[in-house]
Order: sequence, then C-alpha cells, then structure tokens
Amino acid sequence: MTETRAEAETRLSPQLRMAVVALIVGGIAAILDSTMVTLAIHTLAVDLHSSADTIQWVTTGFLLAMAVAIPVTGWAERRWGGKRVWMAALLLFVVASVLCATSWNDASLIGFRVLQGLGAGLIFPLMQTLAVRAAGGRVSSRLMATVSLPIALGPILGPVIGGVILNWLSWRWLFLVNVPVIAVGLLLAWRFLPKDRPESSDGRQSLDWVGLALLAPALAGILLGLSQLSEVGGIGHPAVLVPLVAGIVLLVAFVLWASRSGARQPIVDIRLLRLRSLGSASTVLFTAGATMYAAMFLLPLYFQQLRGDSVLDAGLLLIPQGIGALASRFVVGALVERFGSRAVTIVSFLLTAAATVPFALAGPHTSLWWLSVVLLVRGLGIGAALIPAMSVAYQDIPPADIPHATMNTRITQQVGASFGTAIVAVVLQSLLGQGAIGAFHGAFWWAIGIAVVAVIPAIALPSGRSGGDR
Repeated sequence: MTETRAEAETRLSPQLRMAVVALIVGGIAAILDSTMVTLAIHTLAVDLHSSADTIQWVTTGFLLAMAVAIPVTGWAERRWGGKRVWMAALLLFVVASVLCATSWNDASLIGFRVLQGLGAGLIFPLMQTLAVRAAGGRVSSRLMATVSLPIALGPILGPVIGGVILNWLSWRWLFLVNVPVIAVGLLLAWRFLPKDRPESSDGRQSLDWVGLALLAPALAGILLGLSQLSEVGGIGHPAVLVPLVAGIVLLVAFVLWASRSGARQPIVDIRLLRLRSLGSASTVLFTAGATMYAAMFLLPLYFQQLRGDSVLDAGLLLIPQGIGALASRFVVGALVERFGSRAVTIVSFLLTAAATVPFALAGPHTSLWWLSVVLLVRGLGIGAALIPAMSVAYQDIPPADIPHATMNTRITQQVGASFGTAIVAVVLQSLLGQGAIGAFHGAFWWAIGIAVVAVIPAIALPSGRSGGDR
C-alpha cells in the first residue's frame, strides 16, 4: 500500500516519535488517575469517615475543575508557549497528587482533587495540540492513533491498575504512583518537546475574560447536572435542573459572544465549527465519547453486581477490551488511507454496537470466554472510532488555530462522555426495581442505541482518505 508523503514523514521522523512519546508518558498518569479513583469511592468513604454524597465530590470536583481549565489552554499556550505550559501542568498535577495522598479528611482530598483536575484540564488538550505542532501541522491518522492511545486505554486500563492497587496497597498509592511517571514525563518533555517561545505580539494577548466567565461555568453546570442525573431521581430534580439549565443558558450566551464579529480572540473560537471538517469531527467525537463511556460505566458494574466479581477481577476481565483498542491503533491508519474516514468511522460504530449486544443478553453465568472475545471485538471498534474524526478535525485549520480546534474537540468529547454515562446510569437505576438482570439488559440496549445513533453524524464526515481530498 502506497503511503502519502505526509504519512511517510509522520511515521519516519525520529524527532516526532520522541516528542509523541514524551507527551504520552507525561499524560498517561492524568488519564489513568481520572478512572482509577472512581473505583476507590467506597474505600475512601470508609477510611475518611465520610458519607457517600460527600465523597462523590472527589470525582465530581475533579471533573468540574477539568472543565474549567480546558478553555484556558489555547490562551496559555499562546501566552507562554506550549512546552512551558505542558511542563507546568505536569508539575501542578504531580504536586496535587502528592497532596491527595497526604489527605487527612474528605474536605482536604476534595480540595486537592480540584487542583489535580485543573492540571488534567490543561494536559488533555495540550497532548493533542503539541503533537500536531511537533508534526508541523501535518495531521495523519497514524499520528492521532498514537497520541490518543492513553485517552482510549485510560478508561480500560484504569480499572485494572486501580483494582490491583486497592487489592494489595493503600488507596494513597492511587496518587503516589503518579510521581515516578510524571517525573519521567517531565524529563522527556524537557529533552524532546520542541521549543515554542511565543511571538512578542502573542505574549501580550489578553485573556478573553468575558468568554471565560461564560464558558467555564457553562461547562461546569452542564457536567454537574449530568453527573447528578442518576443520583437524585431524574431530570426534574433541582440538583439536576438548576445547574443544567444554567449551564445551557451560559453556553448560549457564550456562543453569541464568541460568534459576534467584534470578538477578536475568543477563549474558544467556535466560529471554526463552520468548517465541515471540524464541525463534523466535533459532533462525531461527542457521540464517540458517549458511546465509549456509556458501556464503560456498565461493564464493571455488570461483573461486580450481577456476577459477584471483586473490583480486581472486574478490572482484569476488561483487559481484552484494552487489547482490542490497542490493536486498532496499528491498523486504523492504513484503513483510513484505503477506505476513507467516513467509512471507517461508520463501520467502527456498528462493530461497537454489535459487540455490545451479547451483554444485553448476558446473565450471571454467561461464558467468560465468550464475553472476552466480545470485549476484544468491542475494543477494536471503539478504538478505531475515535481516530478518523480526530485526524479530520485539523484538515482545514490554519496553524494558529490548532489550539482552538483541539479545545472544540476536547470539550465535545468530554460533554459526550458525561451525557452517555448519565443516560445509561438513569436507565439502570430506574429499572433496578424490575430485577438486576432486566435492569442491566435495558441499560446495555440503551448503550447499543447510542452507538447506532452515532452513525448518523459520522455520515457527515469528509469521505476523503488521509492526506487525500477533503
């Protein structure tokens, strides 16, 4: 198969490979941490003498802080340079990790998790932005497959690693394990990330305070409302309705602010969404986030609650899905070149939906060998679904707007993940009165429906091959 010039340069450049390795090593701790801690909620509540409602803010606070930090990434990169901001974000995250490990009560842990979330909110979009920068703006499916590897594997490997730690070590090691990883990431970043000192004019650019004051609480409100949806009994509850409606109103206000012709440099330039490449890719990434996290919420619960497996066993049983997601990274680039982004994305969503069907029919005694095969196939599907859209997103984006493109895609994927999780959590909770087996079957059918619906926006993706027509 003949490679395009951009693909060949991306694959062969040693400097680019090392830069991407530095980004992956630096970012993997933040991505794994965001999934590992979820497993420890019960342990934290017991050890810190906290209530379930209070200790839940360990994850909610992290999520909201991350949403607040994401919109600042583009301005910070222009103001101080991506390499400096990346290393500062890693330092913030590792310091917050150590503080989390020394927490003495639930309030201190929640506060330190907020600091962690601020660091993670900078790390996630910068991984993508700096990879594209290091590639000289030449975006390929191979590059996106590599740099997004932690994002795909985090929700799958996080429960495995978290289960191992909680089984044999103190919960404090969920945070201390970040220290050596971040240390190596900082060293690699200092050595291999290209210097990108901002131009003097960029360094004087002021922050869009109005846009930030609208967008940050908008995202926090929407994510808070979605996270509360399954906890308080439905969308009509004030704990859901108030933050959700407030978030949507603020988001509309931000869209009006950022779209007006006089806004010279909005905090996130949503005007770029008018481009077919970025607009369609962002929509697909919203549905991809919903598809991935909806089932990832259900799968550990299925193994633990319906089959009676331990946290560690549930994590280990999800390994085949991680293997599938990893394997998809080695073939998706060639598939996109041959069949195009649209076709690969559509088939990936359909494969994901088909591989989720057995769980909608499974019971407490369904063969684990059969489910392992199914999870392997599901990993292939969901792993391949993300990459074409992530590479298409940058096709028509000028180099100066790369951070804005990244923030648009990251925000839509994050909101999509929360939306998908909230939907299946509500369905599961509402059906539990009819029996656990029926509740899980119904929730998994909703997860399948989300994957099928995801095909619709995928049809709008550019059909051209990587490096080909747009």
